[in-house]
Amino acid sequence: MARTAQITRKTGETDIVLSIDLDGSGAGSRTTGVGFFDHMLDLLSRHGLLDLEVVTKGDTQTGSHHTVEDTGIVLGQAIAEALGDRSGITRYGSAVIPMDDTLARCALDLSGRPFSVVNAPQLVPGVTGGFEHELLEEFVRALANGARATIHVDILAGTNAHHIIEGAFKAIARALRQAVAIDPRETGIPSTKGSL
Repeated sequence: MARTAQITRKTGETDIVLSIDLDGSGAGSRTTGVGFFDHMLDLLSRHGLLDLEVVTKGDTQTGSHHTVEDTGIVLGQAIAEALGDRSGITRYGSAVIPMDDTLARCALDLSGRPFSVVNAPQLVPGVTGGFEHELLEEFVRALANGARATIHVDILAGTNAHHIIEGAFKAIARALRQAVAIDPRETGIPSTKGSL
């Protein structure tokens, strides 16, 4: 059974068309008008083995906040839709990723309960490729809310903002790849409650 979704969302700030295949290979293209964010979505797709098509048109003249946040919301919603009732999934995923000076960790739970924590005290204010650094936290929060997932991201070491953000996206990708994977031993929904 295909685990895919396509979502279109249009507001006064953004216009987004996004499709996803959880059992992909990293195929697709990402066009958001924010070069560094496109690169981060490329990493998320490739290392998460997600086929991901994203076209976001946003009010980037005001900054990239709305583009990044709204894309995160829609991506999360697409993941939730593609997962269906979440039967048979591994549910949990974690990864620790080295990126030169940076060591990034992500642990996530496709719990049905949105919650996020980003602990990155080394990430100083600034902008990289049109991406304001504080948007790492905004993206993770939006993704968690849209996917109804708990996501913790910790930067354990690092000084270079590019590497910190890239390490975080790669860690999220690898943790998500584990969590959405089908567990051959799981015969139903991986919860004592019977639903996620």
